[in-house]
Amino acid sequence: MSGQKPVTPSADGIANAVRAAKTRGLPPVHLWNPDFCGDLDMRIARDGTWFYLGTPIGRPELVKLFSSILKKEDGKYFLVTPVEKVGITVDDAPFLAVDFEAEGEGCDQVLTFTTKTGDVSVAGPDHPIRVVRDPETGEPSPYVLVRTNLEALIDRKSFYRLVDLGQHHDGWFGVWSSGQFFPIIPSAELEAA
Repeated sequence: MSGQKPVTPSADGIANAVRAAKTRGLPPVHLWNPDFCGDLDMRIARDGTWFYLGTPIGRPELVKLFSSILKKEDGKYFLVTPVEKVGITVDDAPFLAVDFEAEGEGCDQVLTFTTKTGDVSVAGPDHPIRVVRDPETGEPSPYVLVRTNLEALIDRKSFYRLVDLGQHHDGWFGVWSSGQFFPIIPSAELEAA
């Protein structure tokens, strides 16, 4: 329709579209593939804080709503509705794991992580834990997969608790969950420290 101005994406417009399409559970973003509408001035900081137009979003229910429509494609992050797809900036990981529960011991242990937005992930083959170490400082950045292509950075206090549960296995120090071993650091490096 010529003569009409293109609609600029906005946080309110996206939130309203999600509310209109929302059903029980997470929206089926994997089924939604609308045209790209441009970038939105929205950013997720490394500490899990969401910003819109440079200001922290202070309404947890709105952050939770936006987090439910996150999608990652080709290394970029988007908020997706049935009719809109807008790019956002993510400083590190889109989620922050702020706590976990451990049940059982050894290879029978099960670790269940909870994110700042209320997502729950049971670490295992479908939700692996990985640790990336800074090549210069050696500082670890631990992650757990929350859902398709979307990880949570595990916060420092939770990582220290994970290390307390760690064991040596096949030359590595790491943790078990759901029958899978997740390496953190080579045992030889840990012993040398």
